[in-house]
Amino acid sequence: MTHDNPQSQKTVLVVGCSDSPVVSVVSTVLSSWKLECVEDNEEALALVEKTAFDLVITDQASSAREDVELLRKVRLVRPHARVIVVADRSTPADVIAAIRARAFSYFTKPLSARALEEVLQLALESPACDEAIEMLSGTDAWIRLSVRCDISTANRLQQFVREFLDLPEVDEDKVATASREMLLNAMEHGGKFDPQRRIEIAYLRARHVVLIRIKDPGEGFSLEENLDTAANNPPDDPMRHMKHRAAQGIRPGGYGILLAKNLVDELFYGEKGNDVLLIKYINNDERRGSPSPA
Repeated sequence: MTHDNPQSQKTVLVVGCSDSPVVSVVSTVLSSWKLECVEDNEEALALVEKTAFDLVITDQASSAREDVELLRKVRLVRPHARVIVVADRSTPADVIAAIRARAFSYFTKPLSARALEEVLQLALESPACDEAIEMLSGTDAWIRLSVRCDISTANRLQQFVREFLDLPEVDEDKVATASREMLLNAMEHGGKFDPQRRIEIAYLRARHVVLIRIKDPGEGFSLEENLDTAANNPPDDPMRHMKHRAAQGIRPGGYGILLAKNLVDELFYGEKGNDVLLIKYINNDERRGSPSPA
């Protein structure tokens, strides 16, 4: 099995042609890593059985289902290898299967080079043994996850959200960003960024609406009385929350709730303040992917 060793050169295996856009991005971001390419999943598995790669990336003409099956087989022989699935086409069910099998990340083409660069950077920094994102339950329209309280996990989850919800391009970034901001807020205030603590998050994709519920393990707070957030700044003191955060020794920020409110249509906190619901209404005429779940 693979263990991170700062004294040895890390290795990445890309499944697909050596002149693909994925290989170009990998060569740039992971320039210090040893890069190998193979033609197909069968050849990839044979090589993984012989060599302990730190990262495996699927990038060829196989289906998402075949790539997830490769992921499962890699997990059996190299349980600590990070695997990024890059599929030509996929469904929410494929993304759910990849999360269950502990994929490091998931992309459907056309590929965003910038998004891939961000995930590869996370692969550089994240531990190899990874149970940061755990599937509690999942259907094509509704998933529940338990996630570790750290920033890298929130950043990784943002890409899975884009893929699972299958939204129109105009809404995709808004929902993914709002979800990340409120998740980070829960991690900071409810989880204290303690990686031993976990946040529960659920996504429901109905025909015309997305619902996101985030529940943290903290004692909660009153949103109206919270001085740490920009959402409660008085008009004559727009930086009040920054002064309060500095006095409390809290990291710079406090704009997450304000940003999320502007990205979704409705935002509600539960009575205790450790449970938040985001609602975004969807125009299905602009959808980019597969048929909408019922």
